[in-house]
Amino acid sequence: MKLVVQKFGGTSVATEEGRKRVLTIINEATKKYDNIIVVVSAMGRYGAPYATDTLLGLIDHKTDTLEPAEIDLLLSTGEIITSVVISYELKKMGIKSMALSGSKAGIVTNNEHTKADVMHIEKSYIDGLLKNNIIPVIAGFQGRTIEYDVTTLGRGGSDTSAALLGEAFNAEAIEIYTDVDGIMTADPKICGEAITIDAVSYQEVFQMADSGAKVIHKGAVEVARRANIPLIIKNTFSDHAGTAITGYSKFEKKNTIKDKIITSIAHQLDRIQFSVTGEIDVDAFFAALAANDVSIDIINIFPNYRVFTTDSNREIEAIKVMDSFNASYNLIRNCAKVTVVGERMTGVPGVMAKIIHSLKSEDVEILQTADSLATIACLIHDKDLIKAIKALHKTFEMV
Repeated sequence: MKLVVQKFGGTSVATEEGRKRVLTIINEATKKYDNIIVVVSAMGRYGAPYATDTLLGLIDHKTDTLEPAEIDLLLSTGEIITSVVISYELKKMGIKSMALSGSKAGIVTNNEHTKADVMHIEKSYIDGLLKNNIIPVIAGFQGRTIEYDVTTLGRGGSDTSAALLGEAFNAEAIEIYTDVDGIMTADPKICGEAITIDAVSYQEVFQMADSGAKVIHKGAVEVARRANIPLIIKNTFSDHAGTAITGYSKFEKKNTIKDKIITSIAHQLDRIQFSVTGEIDVDAFFAALAANDVSIDIINIFPNYRVFTTDSNREIEAIKVMDSFNASYNLIRNCAKVTVVGERMTGVPGVMAKIIHSLKSEDVEILQTADSLATIACLIHDKDLIKAIKALHKTFEMV
């Protein structure tokens, strides 16, 4: 039996026009697949009446006035509204469907309210619907504890819901519908020459997300990876083929990125760099940074010299640790990290040389570098970000 999971994001279901496109996509899928599981997000983004952030804005969630379980009750309503509306419209078209909360769908979680982890999925109820050719329209982002308390899964939770359902029901594919054509070679707001990637590996997506790219939730990718199910990122509002995230067992790189060493260029803003000199207890020093919630990014350690970067919003905490160790340091603010990502670069000589030449030709100062098997990252001044990305995109012929 061929089964597909289709997840529709908030922008896809925000308007009547968008919902009509969703219905068309589901209807077309009934001609290709024996069974369909639909997962939906809350309608729209902040400001829309049923969007998750709008609901959260009704309360001061940073106080202890409400129990986390009560906050989850509020947050879960947005997706439930969408599931009922989509199911209603499908039935009007003559397509059998049933709206389900995450709880009714059998998504069982631990007790960590507002950021719950899924423990398992009880399949029996959905199995019954599928055997009767009824499409379950499931509220994403939510589940229940074994005590039947409502929980939510945190940011990106609807993507994770879809991936877990795909794994549980051995889906042929998990389709994530949004308002862009797929994952791009760079941020199109910065690099107008960026193009949509046809296919990318699970590992490359992890690296892109860790390096600042706005891609699918990493939890969803991890589930799809372990189940070896392709995740397809598609645009609700166009007929573009989208981006296939796979282990390359079912899809191969083609067209736009075939034989390219670099798959994408990601970036992060709001970085700061600390250069620490003198003799200090390195183990204790970095343990103290971790204890103060200072997450280290790029790091280079030498006998009497350490350089590391972190998020600019942790500057005060980092300086407190410096002072507690009587450490001498220099600080550079207003930095950005640019990362080239590509599994094909592994073992290929000259990639770093090309990066250095590309940035130097645009008078971009490199403050620090780091590399792994599939990434090379450069810390630069944020004022140079646009020309750095454009230069690298051109150098590696990503169009």
